Amino acid sequence: MKKKIIAAASVLIIFVCVLCAVLFMGNKKETKEGTKKVSIEVVHGDGKAETFEYNTEAEFLGEILKENELVEGEEGEYGLFITSVDGEKADDTKEQWWCITKGGAQVNTSADKTSVQDGDKFEITLKEGY
Repeated sequence: MKKKIIAAASVLIIFVCVLCAVLFMGNKKETKEGTKKVSIEVVHGDGKAETFEYNTEAEFLGEILKENELVEGEEGEYGLFITSVDGEKADDTKEQWWCITKGGAQVNTSADKTSVQDGDKFEITLKEGY
């Protein structure tokens, strides 16, 4: 009886793991080749916003930002660490940093690893406080 319970639990765990893997792979956004229209809104420290529209063949946000010289930064272990956007530099003494969001939700990858799709709208906002 005990062996049957262990076997059933093992099968259930394997099933859940396979299901999670399938769901993860199905929801993973792949990069897409070809021309894409991408919008990037920059919100400065004073609250003023400016929108930049790009038609690009780039597959990742970092490529667009660098090609168009919209950002400056340092290459780090996790990709581009953005220090300046549209000429405004984040001030470390004020704990300022640039936050990338897409549709209001924070992006959890560096700009170099954030894939872009046609019609994507990103926001880069100067934030204060870690």
